[in-house]
Amino acid sequence: MNKTGYFTHPDCRKHEMGAGHPECPERLEAIDDHFHATGLRDSLDRREADPASLADIELAHGRMHVAALRGLSDVLREEIEAGGPTHTQVDPDTSLNVHTWDAALRAAGAALAATDAVMAGELDNAFCAVRPPGHHACRDKAMGFCFFNNVAIAAKYALERHGLQRVAIIDFDVHHGNGTEDIVAGDERILMASFYQHPFYPVGGARSNAPNLVNVPVPAHTRGMDVREIVEMMWIHRLEAHAPQMIFISAGFDAHRSDDLGQMGLVEQDFVWITSRIMDVARRHAGGRIVSCLEGGYNLGALARSAEAHVRVLAGL
Repeated sequence: MNKTGYFTHPDCRKHEMGAGHPECPERLEAIDDHFHATGLRDSLDRREADPASLADIELAHGRMHVAALRGLSDVLREEIEAGGPTHTQVDPDTSLNVHTWDAALRAAGAALAATDAVMAGELDNAFCAVRPPGHHACRDKAMGFCFFNNVAIAAKYALERHGLQRVAIIDFDVHHGNGTEDIVAGDERILMASFYQHPFYPVGGARSNAPNLVNVPVPAHTRGMDVREIVEMMWIHRLEAHAPQMIFISAGFDAHRSDDLGQMGLVEQDFVWITSRIMDVARRHAGGRIVSCLEGGYNLGALARSAEAHVRVLAGL
């Protein structure tokens, strides 16, 4: 059994983007309730993270992007006090409320606190049940439900603050992690490996041919056995060659066959298998060090079951 951290914070439930939006606070409630009902929560080291510092966020994001989001939040607060709107639109799918800034700082802060704890040997690995998610957030732009790129910030933090030389980012969300690609493309210290449904959001899919990226497009209705073959044939040898000293996971569960925001056909056992293969690499090269952060997953039942399956593997249960 591993000592697995479970990082979350009540502030992450206060961010919301309007009635009926799929990226909703109930996502975290579904995960936490399911972890409690199955007894998994009792086996995890539950922690609440401090907000990330702006200096650490700026390891992955431009200073103007950070300042602009903070400014939008401040203006919105003033507008609400004057009887104005409760949300500010960032793109057609993404808006912030008066709590979004704090939630985004907590989400990034969880990834950093998890990195610190795993690097210190306090934890073997960690799962961050946080929102807003991050992998569409580019260096200088919020989009696709995302404001700050939690995993990219943590990967840069591990390199810059902890002195690691090589890390990997694994992204198994149904959507391409275009923001992560934007931030890490060309950084030879970071290997990014993903699969994603294509054509799909974001338009264009992968846009960089940088040698540190292994981003594999797959058609709609791709099932688990095909994904497993992609992982085995296209990810693993690149990960082995890179020999990452820590692995970060963008854990999106919207490739589940029950999730209406995607059209892929994965089930819980596929997430078990993928997580197990990532752990194999982590054991060989990284002393088992893994930090996983929640991305997508919008069918609440499938999300909760898939997150449980993923975390049980991390915890060795």
